[in-house]
Amino acid sequence: MVHSISLPPGHYRGDAIERLFTNRLDWSAHPYFESIRGLQVSAHFVIRRSGKLLQFVSCDRRAWHAGPSSWRGRPNCNDYSIGIELEGLEGRRFAAAQYAQLAALLRALSRRYAIDAVVGHEHVAPTRKHDPGSGFDWARLAQALRWSRARLPFAPQD
Repeated sequence: MVHSISLPPGHYRGDAIERLFTNRLDWSAHPYFESIRGLQVSAHFVIRRSGKLLQFVSCDRRAWHAGPSSWRGRPNCNDYSIGIELEGLEGRRFAAAQYAQLAALLRALSRRYAIDAVVGHEHVAPTRKHDPGSGFDWARLAQALRWSRARLPFAPQD
């Protein structure tokens, strides 16, 4: 499942994302952090704007990235999905290096896990989440992966 994150929103670089996912965020370091004080979330991976890949949770363990969610009638997406956060802001464009790293990561994951679909947070929790949003180019990811449309249901048909 593809997400987007920046802390504070719209700010890139820094270590706030890493601190959030390792329960070390200084809530007083920025006014925005007070609004998310106590938030306990995690993701398996983060892809920085530079394309740098960071892993926080083993893919064999549950991460807490989806919240209340459902995909194809199956609830609790955290129980069976891998969460990949892209450093960015919903609705804004993502970097070329992120698409390249995301495609490489998904190919590697597909060699070990049965991946039947790659979707956004917005697709599993549409009433409360909007990421990665309109700035994410599903067609670009589909082209980079060369996977069937069935695995990327939101990519345009060829």
